[in-house]
Amino acid sequence: MKTYSGYLLDLDGTMYRGGKPIPEAVEFVKKLRKNNLPYLFVTNNSSAAPEDVAARLQRMDVPCQEQDILTTSMAAAQYMNTRAQEKTVFVIGESGLVKAVQEAGFTIENTNPEFVIIGLDRQVTYEKLAAACLAVRNGASFISTNADKALPTDKGFMPGNGAVTAVVSVSTGVNPVFIGKPEPIMIQEAVKRLGIKAEEAVLIGDNYDTDILAGIRAGLDTVHVDTGVTSKDDVLIKEKLPTYTLSSLAEWGL
Repeated sequence: MKTYSGYLLDLDGTMYRGGKPIPEAVEFVKKLRKNNLPYLFVTNNSSAAPEDVAARLQRMDVPCQEQDILTTSMAAAQYMNTRAQEKTVFVIGESGLVKAVQEAGFTIENTNPEFVIIGLDRQVTYEKLAAACLAVRNGASFISTNADKALPTDKGFMPGNGAVTAVVSVSTGVNPVFIGKPEPIMIQEAVKRLGIKAEEAVLIGDNYDTDILAGIRAGLDTVHVDTGVTSKDDVLIKEKLPTYTLSSLAEWGL
């Protein structure tokens, strides 16, 4: 196995499963910390603030601080920041997304915003969607935190952010820029935050269609762990394979 200078780690299915920590993953992160190897948790979750994600991991005994978290809301705010002129944005999303754009210096504007950004919003209304459509038709840049069509819950799969985004996309005929996995934008931002080159980083995740594809598209080596969504057997028949496939992170030596 190659030696890497930094690690990007998925959360659900990689660090925990069904709200319960995966012991091998917890021990792996402890080894990273002990060996002073930098790591960043990258998540498509747009609704939670980084401090809330960090607190959840801490309760699972995972060594984690707020600065060890990169949410798709944070990556989206940074993406807009590098392209903004007026720094106004219309937001469909929850507190994590609102906080991220405000901390990036954006003003939330309902009329003629420079950007429209959509994240998971479990209180979304027709009025919000209509306002987003009008703004996009008027020329606002259209951003979506991720394309997840379904969201797993205790009750089953619920509509994900991709489904909400599709309402605006179908109505306006404009496709958004997606920030989260499997697109490479968030992963590229994560590598930048670690301060290393893409070839020095490795991405670890359980879901081939989000985690592994994001790493491949961003030019990173990837590690698939058979602890979540995609089984090892299903991964091995893919056209583009991950760099490594493991039953669990107990198999990875530092």
